[in-house]
Amino acid sequence: MSKFLVLWSLETACLGTESVNAVLRMPAYAEKLMADGKLEKRWHVVGRHGGAWIYSVESNEELDRLLAMAPVYNFAKYEILALAEMISPDTIAGKQK
Repeated sequence: MSKFLVLWSLETACLGTESVNAVLRMPAYAEKLMADGKLEKRWHVVGRHGGAWIYSVESNEELDRLLAMAPVYNFAKYEILALAEMISPDTIAGKQK
């Protein structure tokens, strides 16, 4: 299972009736992803039009598919950060010989 932090924000130049309706559909989309175990957490980023969501997916392709299915996909820009467990330095640097 891979985890990704996805920061998304609405393109304010695209704001209109269609984008507002897309935003209103996001909570239901998030609830389905949470029920399916694909979304662990979601937050609003204060001072931005968007959010920070942590996805737990099988592959990059699955994440790409889930993002493309999001109601705001055509109205948002995304920053995607892969996450790694940080239990000990070995998980990041690998064991030194």
